[in-house]
Amino acid sequence: MTVIDLRSDTLTKPTEAMLERMRAAELGDDSRDGDPTVGKLEALAAALTGKEAGMFVVSGTMGNLVAQLTHAQRGGMVLLEANAHILRSELGGIAQIAGLFHKPIPGERGAMNLGLLEAAISPGLARQRLGTGLICMETTHNDASGAVLPLEHMAAVHALARRHGVPVHTDGARLFNAAVKLGVPVARVAAHTDTVCFCVSKGLSAPIGSVLVGPRAVIERARAFRRMIGGNLRQGGGIAAAGIVALETMVERLADDHATAQQLAKGLHAIDPHLVALDRVETNIVQVDTAASGRSAAEWIAALDQEGVRTGAWSATLLRLVTHRHIGRAEVERSVAAFATVAQQFAQARPRQVAE
Repeated sequence: MTVIDLRSDTLTKPTEAMLERMRAAELGDDSRDGDPTVGKLEALAAALTGKEAGMFVVSGTMGNLVAQLTHAQRGGMVLLEANAHILRSELGGIAQIAGLFHKPIPGERGAMNLGLLEAAISPGLARQRLGTGLICMETTHNDASGAVLPLEHMAAVHALARRHGVPVHTDGARLFNAAVKLGVPVARVAAHTDTVCFCVSKGLSAPIGSVLVGPRAVIERARAFRRMIGGNLRQGGGIAAAGIVALETMVERLADDHATAQQLAKGLHAIDPHLVALDRVETNIVQVDTAASGRSAAEWIAALDQEGVRTGAWSATLLRLVTHRHIGRAEVERSVAAFATVAQQFAQARPRQVAE
């Protein structure tokens, strides 16, 4: 039985067209005279997002870190939503490497409270406050089950930052998912931030890589920090070629992943409404709450694995399921059936109390 893997859209394999383009890629030394294929990817990324320039990096985490180093002075304060991926999943690079402090701003579905954000801004070092060096947003928001920031919210954050002379960076790992959900060109989303980093290696299906885009002068400064942290790519065109194909051919099909996520969420909700809050499923991420079953996320993962469905834990009682190119309607139906089987097994056994 083929295993269905719902742990992440990073599991997508490159298409045949990507592999062909990778084999035929024109190569150079990206850190010396430049790699022509990397340059084409960077130019395409900049054009699509409406920015002046782009820089290829190996991951979104690297792109976010380079943006922090580029925008903010060491010892400055970064303001970002309390459950941002930068804080939750990037291993403290914001402090350990960039030398920055951070202040989490409470939010709703990934959108920072604007009043609290404004109150936290300090234009410069004051007697009792660090100067604000950077404001960060995230869309889609990983912790908020793939929620998309409203454009009005992003515009308000950007305008607030400009009034105070503070740059804005957006962690847009799934930026194209956000644009597809909103039904607008990706440049409309990127217009409300100074820089944004997006991945080509998630739903877009390239094997490796992200692109940081922004003003030309900022990206040129970012190249020095990319080198500093060991991010020079040499003959990077071999992997950049797949990213070009991803941007040329894979954006519109992200809507399919959103549709299968809805199908999956509705199927799980039909098994038990406690499992999924349907109004929280906006793009390709589905969070499953196991608390009402009396079983932990780890127990569900183990039981589902026996049914041929791989899932990931988001907390003690939350699973995160992510749809992608290799998950179609048949895979969703099999996944829902596996959840039904496990739910029945747990219901027949004595319930166990699970602590949050």
